[in-house]
Order: sequence, then structure tokens, then C-alpha cells
Amino acid sequence: MILKISPRFSRLIMALPVVFFLPLVACSNPEIKTQHPDSAGTHLFTPVELPEELQFAGEKVPLEYFDVRENLDRELLSTVYFHSQTIRYIKNATRYFSIIEPILKANGVPDDFKYLAVAESGFDPRAVSPAKAVGLWQILESAAKENGLEINAEVDERYHIEKSTEAACRILKSAYAKFGSWSLVAASYNGGRAGLDKKIASQKVKSYYDLLFVEETTRYVFRILSFKLVMENPDKYGFIVEKDQLYPIIETKTVEVKGPVSSWADFAIEKGINYKILKMFNPWLRDTLLKNPTRKTYEIKIPVEGFRTTTN
Repeated sequence: MILKISPRFSRLIMALPVVFFLPLVACSNPEIKTQHPDSAGTHLFTPVELPEELQFAGEKVPLEYFDVRENLDRELLSTVYFHSQTIRYIKNATRYFSIIEPILKANGVPDDFKYLAVAESGFDPRAVSPAKAVGLWQILESAAKENGLEINAEVDERYHIEKSTEAACRILKSAYAKFGSWSLVAASYNGGRAGLDKKIASQKVKSYYDLLFVEETTRYVFRILSFKLVMENPDKYGFIVEKDQLYPIIETKTVEVKGPVSSWADFAIEKGINYKILKMFNPWLRDTLLKNPTRKTYEIKIPVEGFRTTTN
């Protein structure tokens, strides 16, 4: 009997020696065996060096504890080796921190909390979580309304960078008044105040670093710390981003709207931009129009002329 082999299977058999024998040839070459990874055209991956001392919001991180060091190590490895995402954070930092930092300072919230915003939304003011938390600070609707943000079909100020940062400050300061520890404040922002209260009561300890949480909250503060370490000193961790590669701060002017707007597209064109750009700079505008029956005054950001060709 003659065994018939299909042309497709024949081609597969012909490819096998290439697939299976090439590695054997490479392995039998002592030069390749002993070659340094860098000179072989590949990357050399190494552990990340941990700091000897570290603080979060002025509070000491107990790096002398093995579990704390290992938790930080895990998040720092993730941040350092997630190259594309971390580079994007570094490039976005000047643009967003220039808005966030003065608001935190004016409200007496430690500067380190700007990294909480990175952990929450990754610098995406339009982010929406599965739990329907929204914006740069990922604020739930109930918390937003409790802290003075307007939410309706046409406007959602959780997407407003300045106003949502002000609301986040109120939330953070209220939590600090309750817990007296900024690391616990960060944990409560992720896991909720009620849940944190229960854990403190049942575990009979009051330090974030002594409490047992679900995995997300266990990792949360360490994730924030990893962003702080890398973004404060990117060169140390291998991220070489030149100044002219950072995303520029786009200069804007403010236009007041005191009545209805029948079409934001028409409004944008009248201001020398387009609907896309209007929404990019004002993501809190949630509809194509504004009825505004109460004649409330809204401040609309309009980028200055020539903004799209601005370079550092």
C-alpha cells in the first residue's frame, strides 16, 4: 500500500528540521552558549533595587519588614517592566501634575496623593470602572454628589479635572480625620471606609502594613509607592525620557457660558476649534448640547490659537 501525503502535510514535514534542529545547532556552538545577553542582541532583565528608606505622605514605610519589602518589590517590578505604560505615565506627568499639585497643596493633602490618581485612572480623565467610578480620581456617583459635584445627563463633573481633584481632596481629608494615617486613607479610598473599620476592629491593629486585606487593597499602597519611586527618578530605573519627549502643557483660555447651548459642535467652530477638541479639554460635557434651565455659569476651556502644532 502506498501512503499518500497531502501537499499541506508534506510542507509541514519539510519545515520540521528547520524548527527542531536550529536550536540544537545554536546550543552546540560554545560561542553562543557563553555569550552575554546584551551582546547577543537580547535584553538583560534583573531584579529592581529597593530603597533603603521610603516614606508615603510623610509616614515611614517599614521596609525592615520582609513582607513589606516583598510587596513593594512586586509592584516595583510590575511598574519597571511594564515599559510602555510607565513611559506613557512619565510623559503625561507634567501635563496632569501641573493641575493636581497646586490643588492638593491648597487643600492640605500630601503631594504623594497625586500618584493615587495615577493608580486610579492612569491619567485618563474619561476612565470608567466596572463599578461605575468615573474620572481621574474614579469617584462613585454617591460620593461625588456628597462632595459637591454636579451629575446629570448633560454634565458630569467627575470628568472635570480641577473640580474632581477638589472633591477628592475633601474625601481624603475626611478619611484622614477618621483614621489619622495617610496610608490608611489610601487604603480606604480603594477598599471603602466601612470595610477598613471592620478590618481594624476584627484584626485589632491600626497600621496599613499590619492589616490583612483582599489582594487589590493589599497591593494598592505599594502600587502608588512604585509610581512615586519611578516617576520621581525615572533615570534610576532605566527610563530615559528627554524633556522634549514629554507631553506639553497646552495653554487654554476660559469662556463663560451662562445660558443654553443648542449645539456644542457649532459652539466649538465659533471658537476656532472643533467638537473633538472641545470634548478633549472639557470631558465633563456629556451631551451634544446644554439646556441649562437655571442659567448656571459654566467655564469652558478653549485651547489658544496654534495649540495643535505646539512643540516643546
